[in-house]
Amino acid sequence: MKINEKIRQLREQHQLSQENMAEKLGMSVTGYAKIERGEVRSTLPRLEQISEVFEMDICELLAFGENEKIYFNNSVIESTNSNNFLFAVGNENLEKAIQQLQLMVTHKDELLLQKDKIIHGLERELELLRKLQN
Repeated sequence: MKINEKIRQLREQHQLSQENMAEKLGMSVTGYAKIERGEVRSTLPRLEQISEVFEMDICELLAFGENEKIYFNNSVIESTNSNNFLFAVGNENLEKAIQQLQLMVTHKDELLLQKDKIIHGLERELELLRKLQN
Protein backbone atom coordinates (compact mmCIF):
# COMPACT_ATOMS: atom_id res chain seq x y z
CA MET A 1 0.00 0.00 0.00
CA LYS A 2 1.36 3.44 -0.92
CA ILE A 3 1.99 6.01 1.79
CA ASN A 4 -0.70 8.35 0.45
CA GLU A 5 -3.27 5.54 0.70
CA LYS A 6 -2.18 4.82 4.28
CA ILE A 7 -2.58 8.48 5.20
CA ARG A 8 -6.08 8.63 3.69
CA GLN A 9 -7.17 5.44 5.47
CA LEU A 10 -5.80 6.64 8.80
CA ARG A 11 -7.54 10.00 8.38
CA GLU A 12 -10.83 8.24 7.69
CA GLN A 13 -10.35 5.89 10.67
CA HIS A 14 -9.75 8.91 12.91
CA GLN A 15 -12.89 10.52 11.44
CA LEU A 16 -11.02 13.62 10.31
CA SER A 17 -11.81 15.63 7.19
CA GLN A 18 -9.16 16.81 4.78
CA GLU A 19 -9.84 20.30 6.11
CA ASN A 20 -9.10 19.13 9.68
CA MET A 21 -5.85 17.51 8.60
CA ALA A 22 -4.76 20.55 6.60
CA GLU A 23 -5.41 22.78 9.61
CA LYS A 24 -3.52 20.50 11.99
CA LEU A 25 -0.58 20.41 9.58
CA GLY A 26 -0.63 24.14 8.92
CA MET A 27 -1.15 23.80 5.19
CA SER A 28 -3.82 24.44 2.57
CA VAL A 29 -6.59 21.92 1.94
CA THR A 30 -5.44 21.69 -1.68
CA GLY A 31 -1.88 20.92 -0.59
CA TYR A 32 -3.05 18.23 1.81
CA ALA A 33 -5.35 16.71 -0.82
CA LYS A 34 -2.37 16.40 -3.16
CA ILE A 35 -0.57 14.35 -0.49
CA GLU A 36 -3.52 11.96 -0.24
CA ARG A 37 -3.75 11.63 -4.02
CA GLY A 38 -0.02 10.91 -4.24
CA GLU A 39 0.59 13.94 -6.47
CA VAL A 40 3.42 15.23 -4.27
CA ARG A 41 6.14 13.48 -2.31
CA SER A 42 5.91 13.94 1.40
CA THR A 43 9.06 15.05 3.16
CA LEU A 44 10.29 13.28 6.26
CA PRO A 45 9.31 16.22 8.50
CA ARG A 46 5.83 16.23 6.92
CA LEU A 47 5.45 12.48 7.49
CA GLU A 48 6.51 12.99 11.11
CA GLN A 49 3.87 15.73 11.48
CA ILE A 50 1.21 13.47 9.97
CA SER A 51 2.15 10.58 12.25
CA GLU A 52 1.89 12.93 15.27
CA VAL A 53 -1.67 13.85 14.25
CA PHE A 54 -2.51 10.14 14.37
CA GLU A 55 -0.61 9.76 17.67
CA MET A 56 1.84 7.23 16.27
CA ASP A 57 5.48 7.28 15.31
CA ILE A 58 6.66 7.36 11.73
CA CYS A 59 7.53 3.64 11.78
CA GLU A 60 3.93 2.79 12.63
CA LEU A 61 2.74 5.06 9.83
CA LEU A 62 5.00 3.32 7.31
CA ALA A 63 3.94 -0.11 8.60
CA PHE A 64 0.19 0.66 8.60
CA GLY A 65 -1.82 -1.72 6.41
CA GLU A 66 1.08 -4.03 5.57
CA ASN A 67 0.33 -7.75 5.70
CA GLU A 68 3.88 -8.86 6.33
CA LYS A 69 5.89 -8.19 9.44
CA ILE A 70 8.00 -5.09 9.30
CA TYR A 71 11.34 -4.94 11.03
CA PHE A 72 12.87 -1.57 11.80
CA ASN A 73 16.30 -1.07 13.31
CA ASN A 74 17.76 2.37 13.93
CA SER A 75 21.36 2.48 15.11
CA VAL A 76 23.76 5.37 15.49
CA ILE A 77 27.41 5.08 14.56
CA GLU A 78 29.30 7.20 17.09
CA SER A 79 32.29 8.03 14.87
CA THR A 80 30.22 9.47 12.02
CA ASN A 81 27.25 10.67 14.06
CA SER A 82 24.90 9.22 11.45
CA ASN A 83 21.92 6.93 11.63
CA ASN A 84 21.73 3.57 9.90
CA PHE A 85 18.29 2.19 9.16
CA LEU A 86 17.29 -1.36 8.41
CA PHE A 87 13.73 -1.61 7.25
CA ALA A 88 12.56 -4.96 5.90
CA VAL A 89 9.16 -5.93 4.55
CA GLY A 90 8.02 -9.02 2.68
CA ASN A 91 9.89 -9.40 -0.65
CA GLU A 92 7.04 -7.93 -2.68
CA ASN A 93 7.23 -4.62 -0.84
CA LEU A 94 10.96 -4.50 -0.22
CA GLU A 95 11.70 -2.28 -3.22
CA LYS A 96 9.06 0.24 -2.12
CA ALA A 97 10.47 0.26 1.41
CA ILE A 98 13.97 0.86 0.06
CA GLN A 99 12.72 3.77 -2.04
CA GLN A 100 10.94 5.28 0.97
CA LEU A 101 14.08 5.02 3.07
CA GLN A 102 16.21 6.52 0.32
CA LEU A 103 13.77 9.42 0.17
CA MET A 104 14.03 9.85 3.93
CA VAL A 105 17.84 9.92 3.75
CA THR A 106 17.76 12.43 0.90
CA HIS A 107 15.46 14.72 2.87
CA LYS A 108 17.66 14.40 5.95
CA ASP A 109 20.70 15.37 3.89
CA GLU A 110 18.85 18.38 2.47
CA LEU A 111 17.91 19.52 5.96
CA LEU A 112 21.50 19.17 7.13
CA LEU A 113 22.73 21.28 4.21
CA GLN A 114 20.13 23.92 4.98
CA LYS A 115 21.19 23.92 8.64
CA ASP A 116 24.84 24.36 7.64
CA LYS A 117 23.96 27.31 5.40
CA ILE A 118 22.04 28.98 8.23
CA ILE A 119 24.92 28.44 10.65
CA HIS A 120 27.40 29.87 8.14
CA GLY A 121 25.19 32.94 7.61
CA LEU A 122 24.85 33.48 11.35
CA GLU A 123 28.61 33.17 11.80
CA ARG A 124 29.14 35.87 9.15
CA GLU A 125 26.59 38.13 10.85
CA LEU A 126 28.31 37.64 14.19
CA GLU A 127 31.68 38.47 12.66
CA LEU A 128 30.30 41.68 11.13
CA LEU A 129 28.70 42.70 14.43
CA ARG A 130 31.99 42.16 16.24
CA LYS A 131 33.79 44.35 13.68
CA LEU A 132 31.19 47.09 14.11
CA GLN A 133 31.54 46.93 17.88
CA ASN A 134 35.32 47.46 17.75
